[in-house]
Amino acid sequence: MKIWVDADACPVVIKEILFKAAERARIQTTFVANHSIRIPPSRVIHFLQVSSGFDVADDEIVKRVEKNDLVITSDIPLADEVISKSAQALSSRGELFTKENIKSRLNIRDFMDTMRASGVQTGGPPALSQSDRQAFANHLDTIIMRYQKSQQL
Repeated sequence: MKIWVDADACPVVIKEILFKAAERARIQTTFVANHSIRIPPSRVIHFLQVSSGFDVADDEIVKRVEKNDLVITSDIPLADEVISKSAQALSSRGELFTKENIKSRLNIRDFMDTMRASGVQTGGPPALSQSDRQAFANHLDTIIMRYQKSQQL
């Protein structure tokens, strides 16, 4: 398993959690963004800068992701593509996207886009809360532990 991070919109606190988890579990983790980001010196943590443009980072992640990899993203269409490649997707708020819930999440996203396009002010998502951070860390730990146990068999 490798971890791919849609790093353009990933909150700093989530990046910090990922840095620690990658080092602790020795899992290759790549942050993909169209602007430079700081990563700690590490053998397992990498940064891949892509050119600017709409969905360039997403497209690069989809191109590289493999079965059973984990992608950290809050981008619903990216999560859908990742799941279709038999990989896992986890949002920075700790929501695990699955085959069972991704289509309804896409429908909600599309509905909200339609509302915004018609002039309705929907506002943005609320600030990342402590419970969001905890949910993210818990799901990440569960996924890593499950992967490590599968490697011991």
